[in-house]
Amino acid sequence: MLEAPAIAALTILVLALFVGIEVISKVPPLLHTPLMSGSNAISGITIVGAILAAGSEHGTIATALGFVAIVLATINVVGGFLVTNRMLAMFRTRPVQRKSDES
Repeated sequence: MLEAPAIAALTILVLALFVGIEVISKVPPLLHTPLMSGSNAISGITIVGAILAAGSEHGTIATALGFVAIVLATINVVGGFLVTNRMLAMFRTRPVQRKSDES
C-alpha cells in the first residue's frame, strides 16, 4: 500500500500533467519555438539534478533513474536547439545569385 507522501507526490504529478497539457494546448503555433527555447534552460537544470541523482550513493535504482533522466533531458536539449536553429534559418536572407556574363 502506498504511504501518504507517495500518494501526495502522485497526486501532484497527475495535476501537473493536466495543467501542463492545458497550458501547452492554448499556446499559438507562432510561440511554440520560443517556448521550446525556454524549456531548454529548464532541461539544463534537469540535467544538473539528474547528474547529482546519478552520482549519489543512494542505491542502484536512484543511479539508474538518474542516468535515464540524463539521457532524456539531453535529448530534449539537443532537439530543442536543433528546432530553434532550423526556425532561425528560415529568417536568414539568402545571397542573391548573379548571372555571369558568358560573352
